Amino acid sequence: MTDKNSYEVTAAEIYEIIEESPTIRTLRLKPEKPIPFKTGQFVELTIPNIGEGPFTPSSSHNIADTMDITIMKTGFVTEHVHKAKVGDRVGIRGPMGTHYPIDEWKGKDVLIMGGGVGMAPTRSLFLSLLDNINDYKSITFLAGARTPADMIYKQHIDGWRKIDKVNFLRSVDRVPEGEVWDEEVCLITKLLDKISIDPKGNPVVVCGPPVMMKFGTMDLLNYGYEENNIYLSMEKKMYCGIGHCRHCVIGKYYACKDGPVFTYDTIKNEENIWE
Repeated sequence: MTDKNSYEVTAAEIYEIIEESPTIRTLRLKPEKPIPFKTGQFVELTIPNIGEGPFTPSSSHNIADTMDITIMKTGFVTEHVHKAKVGDRVGIRGPMGTHYPIDEWKGKDVLIMGGGVGMAPTRSLFLSLLDNINDYKSITFLAGARTPADMIYKQHIDGWRKIDKVNFLRSVDRVPEGEVWDEEVCLITKLLDKISIDPKGNPVVVCGPPVMMKFGTMDLLNYGYEENNIYLSMEKKMYCGIGHCRHCVIGKYYACKDGPVFTYDTIKNEENIWE
């Protein structure tokens, strides 16, 4: 957790909106004062007169005077997020929660698996790692989506693939008639067959829909990754952000206070972790 007052709201202006897919958009925000955070932490985004919801920034944690938040349209608050316009003002509460211990990963091969809108928190991690890429042996990003139209951050992929020590692979579950795709068509977990990383002692981060995280974790264990090196972003069910509403209980843990970043060995014995 951060020492910042969890109830304090910082006003911010939307200065750009990027339509990433038919259901996902990125808000680029300019807060009235810098909001430092660590990659993996989340904030509560307030839409005036509507409500608030928890979202993980999708920008580098090395930038505090602006913030990107990538949001899928899934409910009441996010419906209004998708109606927002450039120039609108919103509120940001936080940051809150745990973060990825990237300083412990120096000199290692870092693997990231981001599925669907789960690419948003992992984009923050990826960009934060890129800022000091020479500290790491390599960075491999496996990105998945249902269809080519659902794949986000399309405009950045070519540039990322040109960076030394970066391996960026993408897959979609299917290619509908009329859509164009010349990369892998398979479940994201099948991309593990396309990489060659020694899993021993190296970290992997998984973020995406619960079913993808469940089977992705099982495949990573079979690949040889150690339970304490599999980092899961357990953002589902969070609401208030401070442990009062109990929406995000995972056994004896609160996703918002004890997470959202957990290692698999920490929560593996808790009930219904993938629901």
